[in-house]
Amino acid sequence: MRDLATGLGLVLVVEGLAWAVAPAAMKRAARRVLEIAEGPLRLTGLVVAAAGVFAVWLVRG
Repeated sequence: MRDLATGLGLVLVVEGLAWAVAPAAMKRAARRVLEIAEGPLRLTGLVVAAAGVFAVWLVRG
């Protein structure tokens, strides 16, 4: 559970820094995401989630 909380905290740090450093770019990216169909978004989410699981597996092995 501690690792999950740490991972979620790191996600918040990265997201927060992105919004703090480049708010205009983040707004543009959010607008673009709304224009993409659900299928590609779902596939991208699955690929990114799988990459995250693989990265954790490599590190924690």
